[in-house]
Amino acid sequence: MLYRMLYDKNWVLIASMARGKNQLATAVLPLSTTPIVVEYLQDLVKTGLYGKNHTEAGERLLASTLEGMVRDGRLKARPKR
Repeated sequence: MLYRMLYDKNWVLIASMARGKNQLATAVLPLSTTPIVVEYLQDLVKTGLYGKNHTEAGERLLASTLEGMVRDGRLKARPKR
């Protein structure tokens, strides 16, 4: 399915593809934050690059930040389970 989205004053077409089942085990992480953080996450969702809702955007942002910290040595890599 194709969607039209206004991005940086230009209309762009975005293709939607179904996601497969998550291959990794998951864990629930209850998290509280401020309304403005939720608004920022919703802004990320509108780009189409960070999931379908603010919860997915938060998870993707956290995961990419942790991956970057492992890459630059601030965190020790853990084996995938």
